Amino acid sequence: MKDSNLFQVIHKTEYINNSNIYHFTRRFPHKLGVTPVLVLSELLQHGALKQTVLAERMGCTPGAMTNIANKLVKLGYAKRVYNEEDRRHVLMEITDAGVSVLKDAQVQGRKVHQELFEVLTDEELEQYLNITEKLLEASIARNQQYKP
Repeated sequence: MKDSNLFQVIHKTEYINNSNIYHFTRRFPHKLGVTPVLVLSELLQHGALKQTVLAERMGCTPGAMTNIANKLVKLGYAKRVYNEEDRRHVLMEITDAGVSVLKDAQVQGRKVHQELFEVLTDEELEQYLNITEKLLEASIARNQQYKP
């Protein structure tokens, strides 16, 4: 593949992602960005987690995760759970309000994605799925090389 084609693929993929984020955040009635919503999703799926684990899963710094956690706690969407035996051991846990806002986000996210993908035929959608699965598998394999 020519470098210019690769650059165009990267640029257009990032543009699509940014456009989707923009449309999502404009329509989403809560003062919450995509990453905090993804944090809520992790907490709902996996239960209470340490902020360091969340930071790793989200691909952000521990400092950025602290800011996200503080915002989620302030808005009442998550809470900190302390271990009584060791107060340094702190977990983040989703609240009922967090579950509710996450459901709203999922509904809005589905609408945004449906609008994006409705321009593709069934065959094009299948091709896109196959391509993204192939790229994801390659990415996972490459990341496994760097784990100790």
